[in-house]
Amino acid sequence: MEILLKSDGFCMSYNRINNKKIYIRDKILGNNNKILVQSMLNVDVNNIKSNIIQAKQLQNAGSDIVRLAVPDFNAVKLISVLKENIDIPVVADIHFNPKLAVESVVAGADKIRINPGNIVQKKDIKLIANVCNGYKVPLRVGVNSGSLENGILNSGFVEEYDEFFEDFNEFEKNNIKALIFQVRKCVNWLEDFDFDNIVISVKSSCIKICTKAYEILAQIYKYPLHLGITSAGTEKYGIIKSSIGIGSLLLRGIGDTIRVSLSADPVIEVETGILILKSLGLYHDSVEIISCPTCGRSSINVVELAKKAEKLLGNIKKNVKIAIMGCPVNGPGEARDADLGVTGANGFGIIFKKGVIVKKIPEELILSTLLEEVKNL
Repeated sequence: MEILLKSDGFCMSYNRINNKKIYIRDKILGNNNKILVQSMLNVDVNNIKSNIIQAKQLQNAGSDIVRLAVPDFNAVKLISVLKENIDIPVVADIHFNPKLAVESVVAGADKIRINPGNIVQKKDIKLIANVCNGYKVPLRVGVNSGSLENGILNSGFVEEYDEFFEDFNEFEKNNIKALIFQVRKCVNWLEDFDFDNIVISVKSSCIKICTKAYEILAQIYKYPLHLGITSAGTEKYGIIKSSIGIGSLLLRGIGDTIRVSLSADPVIEVETGILILKSLGLYHDSVEIISCPTCGRSSINVVELAKKAEKLLGNIKKNVKIAIMGCPVNGPGEARDADLGVTGANGFGIIFKKGVIVKKIPEELILSTLLEEVKNL
């Protein structure tokens, strides 16, 4: 895998084509395939009905994968129940007890996530690797800055990475090194056991720490990377943090699957993840609407039109870009660059289709006209 890493501290090129391909049931992760969006159930694992309802909501929102916490052996039974009720892969999230991973694989989990910060014994990693190998189930080595192995921050390791930390203080540098060291320790063991069905994540609530750790890992390993800014916060602030962190990595070609971690309804996590991908041109299963911020020159109600168009067209599974613009300054240019567009003209709308003016219509007919044109594309 060829990586061009150093240019003012940023990764300038990452060749995802040479990334390893991982199968999560019928989903393909890595190797320049579709970037998968996922979220995690957040209701009581003992409430089967609520978990089924939420899993279906996530699937309907566009989640490619759903993950559930497995805190005890009673929770393992939820795996098979979910698989009977949804059509997307089910991932078991395991901490502390390696036997929970074993039982989850046997119960039908399509992927396992372990935290090597709290499953720290080589024999336990071997146990998990053996069962995952036997069932051909991938394993995510999911490192989190909030749950690193005891003492790892002060172990005085990996000076080889110092060249990448010109703009980092000691706290940031040590945390990044700790994340990388925790990953390498676990992955080295897995490879010793001839296991390479691996996905990696290194999450932190600090964007600077998180993105730099991913940049370095992108040059070390060929394995797919799961991106996320952990504990990003409540809906408003968490969306901003996640968009900056995840988006900046995706712009550099780093990342194969994402989760937006919010203190909110997980459906919002999925919707936000899709919007991040859509804004980068990496999601092609929905309508994209661009609209101007409006000013005193606007001659149609762009704000209301854009809101209503988003609601009306949001569930259409077509790769279509629609521009809703208020005046002739930027309107015609933006509208021409879109598949479909409208520019305001004194209470009327000028409709563009593939850069060509097709009609002039009253403002009250703009929404219905856009809907009809999208259906015909």
